[in-house]
Amino acid sequence: MRAYWYDDKQGDKRLPHDSGSPVSESYLHALGVIYKHCPSISAVDALATERAYKNRDEITVSPAKMGAVYEEKLRVFVQEHLHEDEEIRYILDGSGYFDVRSEGDDRWVRIGLEKEDLLILPAGIWHRFTTDEGDYVHAMRLFKEEPKWTPLNREAALEENPYRKEYVLQRARAVKAGLRPRK
Repeated sequence: MRAYWYDDKQGDKRLPHDSGSPVSESYLHALGVIYKHCPSISAVDALATERAYKNRDEITVSPAKMGAVYEEKLRVFVQEHLHEDEEIRYILDGSGYFDVRSEGDDRWVRIGLEKEDLLILPAGIWHRFTTDEGDYVHAMRLFKEEPKWTPLNREAALEENPYRKEYVLQRARAVKAGLRPRK
C-alpha cells in the first residue's frame, strides 16, 4: 500500500496522479480507513471472523473479463460516492487505486493497492475507485450481511444521510480527543 495526496491534474484517473507528498497510515486511520497486509487467505479469514464479516465474493475488473462494459463500469466506480456499509476489499491479483476525501479541506488522498493488500473504508466516507494503467484487478469483497454494493453518488442532500452524519460525527470526536495525526 502506498498513500499520497492526489495531484488534481486533468487526465486519465488510471494514471498515478502522485503529488509527491506521502500520506501516513496513521492519517488514513484518523479518517477511519484501515489498511492490513494479508499474505494469506487465512489472514483474511481471521479478520473476517474478528469483524463479523459473513459473506464474500470476488470481482475481476478488466477489459478481458468485462468486455464492452469495462469502460462504463469504470466510470461508475470512479464517480465520487459513499456506501451505507463498510467497503472491504482484499486484492488477490493486479492493482488499483482507492481515493478518499480528507478532513476539512476535502482533498483526495490516493491509496494504491496491490496483491495481498486489504482496505476497509468506513460507511459514509466519500471515495472512488479505479484500476491503474494495468487495467486489471482481481479482488475479494467482504460483507457483514448479504452482498450488496450500492453507491450513493455525492450530492449536497447526502450530507443529511444518517451514515454520512455518523461518519462526520466520529471524525469530529477523534479530532476533539486529539487523535488527529499529522498528514
